[in-house]
Amino acid sequence: MIKKYLHFIIFTAGILLLGCKTDKKEEVVLKTPNKPNIVVIYLDDLGYGDLSAYGATELQTPNIDALASGGIKFTNGYASSATCTPSRYALLTGMYPWRNKDAKILPGTAPLLISTTQQTLPKMLKKQGYQTAIVGKWHLGLGTGVVNWNEKVTPGPNEVGFDKSYILAATQDRVPTVYIKDGNVVGLDKNDPIQVDYKSNFEGEPTAISNPEMVNMKWHHGHNNSIVNGIPRIGYMKGGEAAKWIDTEMADHFLVKAQNYVKSHKDNPFFLYYAMQQPHVPRTPHPRFVGKSGMGPRGDVILEADWMIGEFMKTLKEEGILENTLIVFSSDNGPVLNDGYYDDAVEKNGNHDSKGGLRGGKYSIFEAGTRVPFITYWKGTIQPAVSDAIVCQMDLLASIADLLDTKDSSTDSKNVLNAFLGKSDKGRDNLVIEATGKTALRSGDWLYIPAYKGKNFREKVGVEVGNFPYEQLYNVKEDIGQHKNLAESSPEKLSEMKAIFLKLRGVDFTKGVKEVQFR
Repeated sequence: MIKKYLHFIIFTAGILLLGCKTDKKEEVVLKTPNKPNIVVIYLDDLGYGDLSAYGATELQTPNIDALASGGIKFTNGYASSATCTPSRYALLTGMYPWRNKDAKILPGTAPLLISTTQQTLPKMLKKQGYQTAIVGKWHLGLGTGVVNWNEKVTPGPNEVGFDKSYILAATQDRVPTVYIKDGNVVGLDKNDPIQVDYKSNFEGEPTAISNPEMVNMKWHHGHNNSIVNGIPRIGYMKGGEAAKWIDTEMADHFLVKAQNYVKSHKDNPFFLYYAMQQPHVPRTPHPRFVGKSGMGPRGDVILEADWMIGEFMKTLKEEGILENTLIVFSSDNGPVLNDGYYDDAVEKNGNHDSKGGLRGGKYSIFEAGTRVPFITYWKGTIQPAVSDAIVCQMDLLASIADLLDTKDSSTDSKNVLNAFLGKSDKGRDNLVIEATGKTALRSGDWLYIPAYKGKNFREKVGVEVGNFPYEQLYNVKEDIGQHKNLAESSPEKLSEMKAIFLKLRGVDFTKGVKEVQFR
């Protein structure tokens, strides 16, 4: 039985035990004798301001809002990185992605990024008797770098802690455009073998450049290779026609898989990582959601995702396990409008601010790159609140370990269980955030960004990435939009932040690193 359940009101044998709000831990007993199911719902490129619960006025997301109003809505919740692969790596391993030089946006042919010997969240949970599964986007590499997609692909999710996996290998805009179940391509006709290459096309295979008449979604940048379902992709693919997914049915497909997993595994504690593909490109809402937002496909797929989450929550309730399920909702990084296709995301955005007043976006070291919607929900256990505590997805490993009365000391994950359960306003003291190889420090109300060379603006996607040849210091509590650089006017705070940053990073950028310099 789990003993560490912090400061909750418990009625036992007619005795009322009142827990008062404090950071001190107590030994108490859960209301239920069962270990809670744990579900992580992870969206892709969802911005801090993309939900009505976080201030959006042009979009209404009632089902996600219900999680926020019924749980803890964090205003300082972070992904570890401003791009997808590094954040997913940190979420599952509890490790800073900058510790792994290969933790960057991966092609669909990349080898498995997570070592089969390192600690992971699903591994820890398995040791505590949990069933574990992933449904949705993986994007952490598969195999050893030379993959035969027509045989079992290994190692993969199943080798790093997941009993069951039903995934897309990389992203919806990258080949191979097939589902993979426990290492095997779903629906593959062995007489039509799959071939994948990210450097060279296969002879005679059409691309967006050679056959633009076959494209029904026009590419803007980087998405002009193989065409699947009229959508040009990143990378080249040949064969596997029977196994190819239908883009507009992907959200429904993953929802059914997640629902079926819950129904068939509800009798014992489970961990489900439900990694949705929205609102990442290509944005392909099911026809019943097309035009629903009035903001083009990006708005439509956000509404689609909200509906899917509502249906998933209904399943938890109908199966009688909602009150014994801890749900964590977040996004892998901040928003981007034009990320490779002409899909009216920019033209129809209107007054919507996907950044929620923050600066930057996906790919950016500024706040909008890593500060994302972050909600914890546990009906009947977590009391609704808004929390300003600094928390990171990387901290789930150590925090859930503590919830289950075990320990994790092998990772960068911090135990902020009290904050996740809404019993403390205390989160992390310090957090190193990362964006495309650049790192910065969030500490208290302050954000410190070292001096970086390179272009400040990612022209293709229209995002300010934060590269300046001078140091930056912001009080992000008073200046959420990071308009006023206080590096010169607050030299003592600058020195303090720099010292913390260098200690945590374990490297002095002032010595021998040409790309980075301090003033």
